[in-house]
Amino acid sequence: MTEVTSGDTVSIHYTGTLKDGTVFDSSNGRDPLEFTVGSGQIIPGLDKAIPGMTIGDKKTVEVPCDEAYGPHNPQAQQAVPRAEIPADIPLEIGGQLQVGTPQGPLIVTVAEVTDEQVVLDANHRLAGEDLIFNIELVEIKAAA
Repeated sequence: MTEVTSGDTVSIHYTGTLKDGTVFDSSNGRDPLEFTVGSGQIIPGLDKAIPGMTIGDKKTVEVPCDEAYGPHNPQAQQAVPRAEIPADIPLEIGGQLQVGTPQGPLIVTVAEVTDEQVVLDANHRLAGEDLIFNIELVEIKAAA
């Protein structure tokens, strides 16, 4: 039976959960996730778990935050004077905004709102989280 090797394109069904069991993403009801193994298209901790699998294999993969979205970085938060944000922009805690940066658009999360300032957080929403994936390999397209 063919085993996955780096460079192969694979399709997996998956459910990603936090340690407390909260589901943060799943391919349930959708097409499987397709990616090239070892290409950096998915988080490193999941990518390195795929080689050696064969079609139909299922496994649970525990991915520490350092191999997922990294630790939460306090320097990725910035306080902005409330007066600098247009009044028509909704500012709900947990809401996401797109801001312009010299490197291009960036999605940030509203972390705090006061009369004087708004704290915007550029960390990925799963930064600092250890993740658990239940995966099933459904297809292998061997590297050419």
